[in-house]
Formats: sequence, structure tokens, C-alpha cells
Amino acid sequence: MSRRHIILRRSLAGVAALVVLVLVMAVVAVVVITRQPLPSTSGEVSVPGLGADVRVVRDEEGIPHIYASTSADLFMAQGYVQAQDRFFEMDYRRHVTSGRLSELVGDNPDAIEADKVIRTLGWREVAEAEWELIDAQTRAYLTAYAAGVNAYLDGRSPSSIAVEYTVLGTQVTVEAPEPWDPVDSLAWLKAMAWDLRGNYDAELGRAQAYASIGDVGRVNQLFPAYPQDINPPILDEPTAGANKAAVEAAAAAEAQRVADEAAAAAAAETSSYGTRTIASTATPTAGQDADTVTATSSSVTAPESFDLTEAAFSEAVDSAAAAIDAVPVLVGDGEGIGSNSWVVSGALTDTGSPLLANDPHLALGAPSIWSQVGLHCNEITAQCPFEVSGFSFAGFPGVVVGHNSSLAWGITNLGADVTDFFLERTTGDTYERDGEQVPFTTRTETIKVNGGEDIQLEVRSTVHGPLISDVLSVSGVDRTPVEAPLTDSISQAFSAETETTFEVALGWTALEPGHTAEAIFAMDLAKTPEDIRAAAEKFEVPAQNITFATVDGHIGYQAPGKIPVRAAVAGPVPSDGTWPRPGWDSRYDWQGYVDSASMPSVLDPAEGFIVAANQAVGPSGAGPYLSNDWDYGYRSERIREMLQQDIDRNRKISSATMARIQSDTYNPYAEMLVPTLLEQDIENTFDGDGQDLLVDWDYQQTADSAAAAYFSAVWVEVLALTFDDELPDEASPTGGSRWLEVVRTQLADPTSTWWDDRSTVNVVETRDEVLTQALVKARESLTMSLGRTADEWQWGKLHQLKLEHPVLGGDSVPALVHRIVNPSPVEMGGGSSIVNATGWDASSGSYDVTTGPSMRMVVDLADFDQSTWVVVTGASGHPGSAHYDDQLETWAAGESYSWPFTASAVSAVSEDVLTLKP
Repeated sequence: MSRRHIILRRSLAGVAALVVLVLVMAVVAVVVITRQPLPSTSGEVSVPGLGADVRVVRDEEGIPHIYASTSADLFMAQGYVQAQDRFFEMDYRRHVTSGRLSELVGDNPDAIEADKVIRTLGWREVAEAEWELIDAQTRAYLTAYAAGVNAYLDGRSPSSIAVEYTVLGTQVTVEAPEPWDPVDSLAWLKAMAWDLRGNYDAELGRAQAYASIGDVGRVNQLFPAYPQDINPPILDEPTAGANKAAVEAAAAAEAQRVADEAAAAAAAETSSYGTRTIASTATPTAGQDADTVTATSSSVTAPESFDLTEAAFSEAVDSAAAAIDAVPVLVGDGEGIGSNSWVVSGALTDTGSPLLANDPHLALGAPSIWSQVGLHCNEITAQCPFEVSGFSFAGFPGVVVGHNSSLAWGITNLGADVTDFFLERTTGDTYERDGEQVPFTTRTETIKVNGGEDIQLEVRSTVHGPLISDVLSVSGVDRTPVEAPLTDSISQAFSAETETTFEVALGWTALEPGHTAEAIFAMDLAKTPEDIRAAAEKFEVPAQNITFATVDGHIGYQAPGKIPVRAAVAGPVPSDGTWPRPGWDSRYDWQGYVDSASMPSVLDPAEGFIVAANQAVGPSGAGPYLSNDWDYGYRSERIREMLQQDIDRNRKISSATMARIQSDTYNPYAEMLVPTLLEQDIENTFDGDGQDLLVDWDYQQTADSAAAAYFSAVWVEVLALTFDDELPDEASPTGGSRWLEVVRTQLADPTSTWWDDRSTVNVVETRDEVLTQALVKARESLTMSLGRTADEWQWGKLHQLKLEHPVLGGDSVPALVHRIVNPSPVEMGGGSSIVNATGWDASSGSYDVTTGPSMRMVVDLADFDQSTWVVVTGASGHPGSAHYDDQLETWAAGESYSWPFTASAVSAVSEDVLTLKP
């Protein structure tokens, strides 16, 4: 070997050694930085403001169980501990909910857009009004919690609180965090309500689809009626257990609403273009305790024409949709948001006491959205009545879902229609209202940008709510002026220089202050079904299904929520909340709210179990009117089916049974579609390999299933081939339960116009041609992505959970930091509308998990220490902690951890004890 080569090799070896050294130093530096904020979890620490010592016992998973002598000390300690574990998450959330994200992360276009929209919605202002509304006891709990958070923050630098501040500090100026304010906790409730707000996507989706299709009947085919004949609602008799008089009034009003809507539809069919005078038709129900009333007005000049295909209408709707999409996902988004919860009577269980299961389906990220905690008063007294354990949100005291010593409860999204989009006809600084021009209510917001210039934002509101369609400049959407006024009275207000447009105002129940904070503590203290009903009356937003069980053997269901009453209007568009509403016509205004006494509930049903999985609450036509847009009930029916199988075989249901059901991967899409797919003739043997997998498939969507991978690829192609030629991108089929029902209803008609590809000339495609093409294209797709032979195909290789940190999860984050902060991808089974609901979006070009069971719990009312729980990641929000993602593997496997409740059980699994001293 020449000397030159030896020198070159030595030189390269030196460079390599230097690179290795630099990498090692970088790893060591990252480890040091990530471990610096880890809190003390044992020993003693002084916490000024406490009245007495508080013990914080952490179990093997790092979950804190807090023991205090007074409620004030208990919640102060919870604040201290959650700040220890999750403060950056709390700080991030409060910046989002206050429209101040740009102050935290800097001059980031996404953050600025989010701030604009949230300032427009005014979450913080509503929370501040709520602070004045809630009772003194709840304010005391929130104040104690805030004091605990601030006791932890006091004297600590940002880098010693969370590694996220250190990373952000390389890009923007990072100041010491502001003290926690009790209103910060209340503002978080607005974020929770926002992500769980019901049918907003369906309402906009109808308008966007109609703008493209122009046929109401065909749009309705994309939003089919709930299939009551195959998927039963939560309650066959939703009035059981509720106030009889209120329920009867609601039922009568619902019958009237159906009749009025039919009359409205008939009137709309026979009306002519132009304007007319609408006289008063009926009187609203006294007290507005029913679901709807007939519209009344003195004499309103109303437009007959209301064409959502007009450019001005559709552009306003698209702009509103863009504003909604700009809000960061804190809880969840889209069709995958939901939950499973069911409760079984002790008569059917192996212990003789009830069992309750719950797994809310939300957006999944790192850290987990839930914070597990036990809150224990050393002695139960009037000054300290809490003995509760479960799942809380970092940033809010108490327990949101869990159990106390008398009762367990679970929640799922009710899906009630609590939002409406009001189309407003605007001219300059005014908007139309029953033929008159009314000035906007306005305010100016100043958005501070870390490292950038302040931004001034004018917020305009109507009587219905803030305008959301004019907040952002939407790429590709040019606003079209209205060419002519609709009424003479309006034209008089115009000048040649004044431009008239349509805008969208958001009506949303959570934009009014409420009592949900009080409801959370009332649930924590509930002992009886009556206590649940009383708590539910305060649980205004978000509207949820509550399932519950008591230690003395009761099981029950209660629907809470602040639900708008909508008038039945004989006007140009449906008035039930399923379509955007003409804001210029006061007959479409909300007429109050449903009386809480008439909300559906049941206690100890004869069936012996209750399943609430986002399906319809009651039979069609039953009052009060809650929504026409539900999950279509395939998860709920599968849960019912599995419970009923054990009951029919005289098998007692156990905690293990409940856990097994939670992890079920049976695919109802396959049951619906595979028989017809197998009827298709695939001539090419290569293309037919995929179809062969379906012949003996058991419809289990497990991670290792080749058939599941192929079927899912087929499902993507079926949706695209059937609907993409007619629907805009905004209304593309995501593949959720609604699309399962759409395809099911169309499958029986091989020549339905939906099967025809409108882009082909002089050719009319049929169902079988589309399905055959989907089978072939799916084969090609998997060959490209997974391999040539079916032996290489697995659903989990496509369907992966990629957890990301909300701030340190992007591509701009250094790779080394990204790897430490964001857990490795996990191959998953399950899917959309499957009980193990790992949702995905069929229109996105990816099979990655978008939503899923954010936690799982099974509560054993015979012995709370035999209950189980798990979250997606772990108890800690610190990437350097051993408990950052130590629950992930267990969660992904469908397993759980023991859930200690009694002092002896907690002591048995104690890993660390920290004493907080005054």
C-alpha cells in the first residue's frame, strides 16, 4: 500500500473518529438537556401555601396518587404535580386557547392563522365571563390548583421546567412562563368543546357537495339516514327515567317538527323566485323546553332563492372551512372522533356487580392527552369530600372520567348539533337582518408575535356569532361580490362604491359562558343516579353521553348538553341544522335551548346493559331533537353483538370480556362489501391474487393480516373511483362510518349514477366495472408499496401510529431531537368503524392512524382495585423520563395495567413518595 493511501486512510480515520466524537457529544448533550427538567418524585419539598403535609405516592407507571387533608391542599397539590410532569403541555394549550400561540413559537404562519381564528372566536373572553358565572366553591378549587402550579414554577428557569423551552430558545426568545391563572383552566374547556362540537363538518360538507353537484337529493344520498333497522340506538325508549312531562312535551314537539319540515319542503317546491311576506304561523312552546318550535314573526320579507351553487355562497363556505381547519387539533378532529362506552348490570357479570368500560377516540400524540391521577382525602369530611381516581386533563383540576368510592362513569361524544353556520349578507360595516341593515359588533385584537411585528385584527360579529369566513386569506378562493340586492329595502342602503358579499357567522353553544367546570367536580362527588342527573344539568359543553354504574348495583345512561332549539321554517333551506342557515331571516334564529329535564336517560334497563358508541340516541322521531348526523352505529352494534353472544350462552361477563371487546378488530366494511367483491371476475391470475385473500378471510383487521391490507386498499379505490369525479377535494370521502353506509345503500343498485365516471365520454360505468377496477388497482398499489407477493403484505405495515409532539414533531426540528421526543412508529390493527377504532383517512393518500383510543379503562364495581387503565404514551410529559412513553407498547397490544385505588393497593405498587410540606 502506497504511503499516500496510508496517509489518506489515517486522515479519513481521524475524520471518522472526530465525527463519532461529535455525535457522542451531541447525544450526551441531548440526554443531559432532556433530563435536566425531570422533577423530584421522592423526599420532601416545601410548597408555601399548603395547610398541612400532602403525600404524593407514585406507582410503577409513575402515576401520582395524592393524599391531603383539605380540598384546597388536594387541588393545590394536583396543580403542583401536573406542573412537575406536564407544564409545557399546559402552557402550549393556554397559548392556543387564548390565541397567543405566536407569542410562544414565533413568526410561524400556521400559528398566526390559528391565533387569528381563536381570537375571532373569543375563547378567552368566554372563559373570563365563565369565571364570574361559576359558583364560589368551583372558583376555590381552580384557585387552589393555580396556586400549586405557580408554586412549582416559582424560581425555576424555562430550561429547568421543560426541554421544549430549551429547543424553542434556539429559534425565539423564551421568557419565564407567566403565572398560571384559574381562567387558563376554564379556557381549556373551550378547546375540548371545539374538537367535540358535533356535526359542523357534515353541515359544511353538505354545502360544499351541493356547490359541486347541485342536486339536493343526491347530496342527501351522501348523508343517509341512520340505519335504525340494523344498528339500534343507545336507547329504544329514550324517555325512560327522564321527567315525564318534559319528555312528553319534547316528543310532541318533535312530531310537530317533522310535520312542519314536510310542509316547508312542499312550500319550497312550489314557490317562485323572488320575495314574499311570511306571516306568523304558530307560537313557540312555553319556556322553549321542547326540541323545536314553529317560526314566528310579524311580517318578514324573506328571499325565496337560496342557491348554494352561487359563487358568493360557496366561496364564503370554503373560507369558513379554511378558518376551522386553521385551529390546532388539541383533542381530535374529523369522523374518527368518538368513543366506546358500555356498562353491564351485575346480574350478567361474574362478580355480581356492574362492570363499565370506556375508551374515548381522540387525536393521538405525545404526550398523551390524558393525565392519570388519584385524588384522596385522608379523611372524608365536608372540608375534604374527595376520593376519586381516573383521567384528568393537564391544566384542569379534578377527574374528568373515572370512579370514586361509590360510582364509576364513562363519557362518549353525544354528537349533538350544537353549531350552525349562518350565511350573512354583508354590505360595508353592516349586515342584513329582516330587510334592514344592522351594524356589526366589532372589536380589535392585537396579536403579539415573538420576534415579529404585532398584528391588528378586527373581529366582526352578528347576532348569531363571529364572522369566521373573513379571518384568513384563503389561497385559491377569490371572493365574488353579490351582483344585485335581494330586496328593495336593502338596495336603498347601497352606494356605487359599496360591495356586498356573503360571509359566514358561527353560532356555537360554547361561545356562551356555562357551568361545565362545576359539573366536573359534581361528577367526582356523585354517589347516586340522581347525583349524575344533577351534574349533567351543568355539563353544558361539550355535549356527551354519560354511562354510569353504582356500587349498589344500578347502571344508567344520561345525555347532558346545551342543545339549541331550532324553529321549523317553511323557507328555502332545511331548518333542522343540517345545512347552513340564512342569517338575514330571523325565523332561522335559535329559539332557546332544550330543557335539561327532557334530555334522554335510562336507569337499569331490562336488557341488562347499555352501549353508547356515538350512535343515534333514540328511535327516529323521538324528542328532543338532538341531531340528524350520528356515527352510523357499526361499532355499537358489534359491541352489542359480542355482549349478547355471551348472554345467550349463559356466560357471565368478566373484566377480561370487557377488555377483549375493546380490542376487537372485526371489520364491518368487509362484511358489507366482500361478498360482492368476490362476485367480480378477475381474469388475470396476478391481479386475482389479492381477491383470493378475501375468500377465507374472517374479517379481522389485525396488524399482521394480508387480507386486511388488500381490502383496505380496495376500499380506498372504491371510494375514489365512485365519488372523486363529482365531489370537490373538501368533500372527498374519508372512509368513515358515513361512507360505509353510503356505499352499503348504493351497493344494491348496480346502475346507480354514482358508479358512473362523469369524466369519461359516451361511457356509462356500472357497479361491477368500478369494483373490478378497484380490485385491480389495489393489487397494483400494494405491489408498489409492500411487495410483489401477498406474503409481504400486512395491514400494520400500512396502518402505523406515528405519535408526534405538538411543537417538536415537525420536519424543521433537528433529527436527533425529533427521535428523542417522538416515539417510534407502531404497526397497528383495527381501523375506522371498528371497535378498536384506530381511524384513518381514505382520502389522504396515507393509511396512518389519525385517531384512536386515547385511553382504555375497565372499572370493576365489586372491587375497584381489580379495575384496569392505560393511556397511549405515559404519565410524564418529559421526553427524558422513563414514563414518557412506557405505556405505549402495552396500549398497542390492547392490554392494560392494574388500577390501584385503596390506600393498601396504592402502597403495594408504590415506587416513590414525595411529601409536600407547607
